[in-house]
Amino acid sequence: MIELPKPEYRTGIGTDIHRIVEGRKLMLCGVHVPYPAGLAGHSDGDVGLHAIIDALLGAAGLGDIGTLFPSTDSSLKGVDSKELLVIVKERLEEKRWDIVNVDVIIHTEEPRLEPVKGQMKRCVAGLLGIDFNNVNVKAKTNEGLGEIGAGQAMAATATALLKVKYKRTL
Repeated sequence: MIELPKPEYRTGIGTDIHRIVEGRKLMLCGVHVPYPAGLAGHSDGDVGLHAIIDALLGAAGLGDIGTLFPSTDSSLKGVDSKELLVIVKERLEEKRWDIVNVDVIIHTEEPRLEPVKGQMKRCVAGLLGIDFNNVNVKAKTNEGLGEIGAGQAMAATATALLKVKYKRTL
């Protein structure tokens, strides 16, 4: 009988916040959310995907989104954050990490996200190549407190669980 090493698991946490601005599409977890304003940022400002990226990178010990995709890189101006998440997924695969699950909270007063949370889950699961049931998306208000509560910003917090892939040897 071949004895495989015990699985190694790692968790990561990520956060992001962006100001709400006129003249931009609102992108959250890779989905265009109908709303009269969007999020400022060097990329498309998708706080959900940015928090997920940081959670994944943190779990793998691979730094953070700002190091991997610096805002000083003009080639990333306006980039679709889905592209960034796919690059991170590929890096995790190179380092032999499997994504077990991702959980993200979007902090916003408006818009109501209940109608699009299923789309967000499908988008994230598809981009990461994991089961729909291994992605969770929640929305919380700030009960009128701070910049988020005043409708001036949106934020996200995410966690991720990774499991190392071991090669089978006979």
